Amino acid sequence: MTRPLQAKERIVVVGAGRAGHAAAERLRESGFSGQLTIVGEERHRPYNRTPLSKQLLTGEYALDDLALPTFTELDARWRLGCRALALDPARRVVRLGGAEDLCYDGLVIATGVDARVLPGAPLHSDRIHMLRTLEDAHHIDQAMGHATGRLLIVGGGFIGAELASTARARGLDATIIDVSPVLLSRGLGQVLGAAVGDLHRDHGVRLHLGVGVTGWDTHDGGVRLTLADGEVLDGDAAVVGIGTVPRTEWLAGAGLDTSDGILASRTCHAVGAQDVVVAGDVARWPNLLFDGVPRRVEHWINAVEMGQHAADSLLAGPDRSEAFTPVPRFWSEQHGVKIQSVGSPHLGSDVRILEGTLASQRFVAGYLAPTAGRERLMGVVAFDSPRELLTYAPLVGQNVVGPATPHAQSA
Repeated sequence: MTRPLQAKERIVVVGAGRAGHAAAERLRESGFSGQLTIVGEERHRPYNRTPLSKQLLTGEYALDDLALPTFTELDARWRLGCRALALDPARRVVRLGGAEDLCYDGLVIATGVDARVLPGAPLHSDRIHMLRTLEDAHHIDQAMGHATGRLLIVGGGFIGAELASTARARGLDATIIDVSPVLLSRGLGQVLGAAVGDLHRDHGVRLHLGVGVTGWDTHDGGVRLTLADGEVLDGDAAVVGIGTVPRTEWLAGAGLDTSDGILASRTCHAVGAQDVVVAGDVARWPNLLFDGVPRRVEHWINAVEMGQHAADSLLAGPDRSEAFTPVPRFWSEQHGVKIQSVGSPHLGSDVRILEGTLASQRFVAGYLAPTAGRERLMGVVAFDSPRELLTYAPLVGQNVVGPATPHAQSA
């Protein structure tokens, strides 16, 4: 049986990122006055990861600019530099290193994701980097500072694309290698992904797409990559950014579904455990605004909103909690062009240009899915068109008749 708010004397938040921080703040704002413990694997208090591939590396932000502001006194016990090793939902215990057990009446899991490791990449070398933490960003910053030639970036997602933009801003040559034939195809699809590829080519980024890395060679002078088509690329350093893996390994044997993140109900309650909620990148839940399929969303705005909602659901209990149905939003800046997304573009099967043109690199695109004689607007993406985006954002999740606008044109 779920315990009411006044009976929850000890709440543990595992994960000291945006989602965990937002959950902790909401708990205090909502009147929880009991013991609050926040467990974080990194030594740092919660910070903003978004600028790690952009403003921090260009010097626009300093380390102090990344700290997350706290508007409510948390009065928390911080367990930083500490890893959660196991969960026993029956005993309501989180096992930490050193055989320490944290008992809880309520638990928030917000452990986020790790950078995906590329098999064969010699990550022990100081010439090969990954980007997930402040320390990773520091090492990449040093590598860029010492570089005299080219930065090789393995991975054509948002991290790789942003790093290429940052490298060019710092006066370096940049090369992106990706097995997909189109940049950002997973998030933006083929049409807009191709537009991003053109943007990078226009700014001097070399693209090797539709090909993987088969050989690695590091030496005092740099790194050499051999591609599947036989081409050899030389650079001062390489960064691997091929996606993420949910942090769920510590939950083995806990009885939770961790096949792709942690399966949660529509209210953010973990499926398979009582008084446990999930938030942020690690959570897989059905957003009923679109459909009933559980999915993960890896965007910082979602992490904040889900952390807040998970805290509300934990205090209310599953029977009195509302469904979490956000409109996902994110943005990226590449070569001075601001890319903004509202909704879930990847759920749309048809892309239409609603404002502007692809060639101008200033446009709004709608992603639509057919529904019973109509079309449903699943997402909107804008390139350097923030004002125009506001016109279409409220329509996300709704049915539209025929083209979403008289100005629509097939991409």
